[in-house]
Amino acid sequence: MSDPYVLVLYYSRNGHVKMLADQIALGVESAGMEARLRTVPAISTVCEVSESDIPDQGDIYCSQQDLADCSGLLLGSPTRFGNMAAPLKYFIDGTAGLWMNGALIDKPAGVFSSTSSLHGGQESTLLSMMLPLLHHGMLVAGIPYSEASLTATKTGGTPYGATHVEGDRLSDDEIRLCQAQGKRIAELATRLT
Repeated sequence: MSDPYVLVLYYSRNGHVKMLADQIALGVESAGMEARLRTVPAISTVCEVSESDIPDQGDIYCSQQDLADCSGLLLGSPTRFGNMAAPLKYFIDGTAGLWMNGALIDKPAGVFSSTSSLHGGQESTLLSMMLPLLHHGMLVAGIPYSEASLTATKTGGTPYGATHVEGDRLSDDEIRLCQAQGKRIAELATRLT
């Protein structure tokens, strides 16, 4: 069996969710656990498009085995009409085999998202992302209000998970909340492993 790791699985079309994922990974690693960054390929609305197994740039695509073997999961997506983006949902919808064998039961998980406006559906997206994790039997954890940035932020950040309001960089509060969320899931994974 490999060393324990937290899977930071995300889809990012314009790079904003990737910025969150990178900060979350730093939080995971600050707790002494490996952060494994993975993404999913884009999909076409017309027909299924085959992409190479390895993307031209960025993090590699997630496999079912990456998900099955993780000690914890942080799932990230841009908001699409108050819901997760189709490429991430497509990947999650293909995990019925993991659901049937209980591969994710009792593993800690969290969610994160980015929107183009302050009221762009961050919280509904985070809540919708939790649903398949609950069906998998995962232990969903948010960010507690002991994190001072939750009450100070003027941009992204919710108790449901880290968020970002689109811009060229993350705010200091968004960075702190990302790192706190990553650290929390890693600490929970360590306790449960």
